[in-house]
Amino acid sequence: MKRDMVLILDFGGQYNNLIARKVRENNVYCEILPYHSSIERIKEKKPKGIILAGGSGSVLDIATPKCTSEIFEMDIPILGISFSSNAQSESNSVLEASHSHKNCYTIQLKQDVMGTSKVKETIKSFLYEMCNLKGDWNMSSFVKQSITSLRAKVGNKKVLCALSGGVDSSVAAALLHKAVGDQLICIFVDHGLLRKNEAEQVEEIFKKQFNINLIKVDAQDRFLDRLKGITDPETKRKIIGEEFIRVFEEEAKKIGHVDFLVQGTIYPDVVESGVGDGAVIKSHHNVGGLPDYVDFEEIIEPLRDLYKDEVRLAGLELGLPEDMVWRQPFPGPGLAIRVIGEITRDRLNILREADYIFREEIAGAGLAKDINQYFAVLTDMRSVGVKADKRTYDYTLALRAVKTTDFMTAEWARLPYDLLERASNRIINEVGHINRIVYDITGKPPATIEWE
Repeated sequence: MKRDMVLILDFGGQYNNLIARKVRENNVYCEILPYHSSIERIKEKKPKGIILAGGSGSVLDIATPKCTSEIFEMDIPILGISFSSNAQSESNSVLEASHSHKNCYTIQLKQDVMGTSKVKETIKSFLYEMCNLKGDWNMSSFVKQSITSLRAKVGNKKVLCALSGGVDSSVAAALLHKAVGDQLICIFVDHGLLRKNEAEQVEEIFKKQFNINLIKVDAQDRFLDRLKGITDPETKRKIIGEEFIRVFEEEAKKIGHVDFLVQGTIYPDVVESGVGDGAVIKSHHNVGGLPDYVDFEEIIEPLRDLYKDEVRLAGLELGLPEDMVWRQPFPGPGLAIRVIGEITRDRLNILREADYIFREEIAGAGLAKDINQYFAVLTDMRSVGVKADKRTYDYTLALRAVKTTDFMTAEWARLPYDLLERASNRIINEVGHINRIVYDITGKPPATIEWE
């Protein structure tokens, strides 16, 4: 797609994704590359500007020995951003060129100012005053251009999509359907680990509203049988991943040869799975781990360039219902990793009801779009309680809510006490088998967003 491009070269700083989000908020497309990318790869992207995103210290001191001099000779504006705990950020100006390199502007910021207007103004000045960009990145044009390019790529061939019901796979399916219509076949595997009413909603929206060719597979017994007695979270993930692939393969064989396989990979999946020298936090099921046998020729990842908020906007452009577009992020293994310890139908049902109440209370308080992820976790810890003057010995439920811009780091959400009280009272009184509720006040890091 033809559009203005800015490259962010990653020198190991923790704010690279935040910088990328700030660039995109200014309607400019950007990508992150490792600092040691070859000059050929950088030129191939045809950037209109480059941002050197560093950690502590002067970004130019870091960059000069590692980047070839050809970067500074590309005759495009370069912005160096580094962070320090004692930087005098208010005295720096992005419009002051470095004495060392023409066309290069540097700024060093305090580590706690990333979300301030100072950074926003700095990046905006660089993009529009230094780079003279058009600001042509928005979801309306992305959807239109994607539909055109997908039609040209697919032609009259068949496309297969594994539809989970989550935001990413739903938007990917809607985009492909808009582009190629009945040439798209979606397989939805109900593994029995979904949230309350989720399987029914997926079928209603995609089969009845969008008239998509949807194959629903009820594999609940199969998954729960394989998970019986398993308590280790990584073993759970492995079993669910393997079983999902087997079910998908079996259904795909019935269809026969297809030319393209669709995956709902988004940009944080790519970055978190290892870009440059960044640590791999966890492997994402959309990046690698393909089925051993599915008869397809090529993978299509139509959302690979998008952050989560951009995926949601694309979904609205495509006409997906707002409640689906704003559906809470949900891991591939589903409730299996939100039920700590052994998975049983009873424990899954307890969690489904409790999680539904928590999400309902947050929506009722008008906070659904202000909190980036929120859910309940059924722990394997039991404790003594009292209900109706009788002793109980029931489960402890944990509530989790976080705010984040990129899901790479997160802060726990400061939910109102009255909201937490309402959710707690309803869960205790309406669900049963829970007599204690705790609220998780840990950020990422040191914790991950999910418990397992």
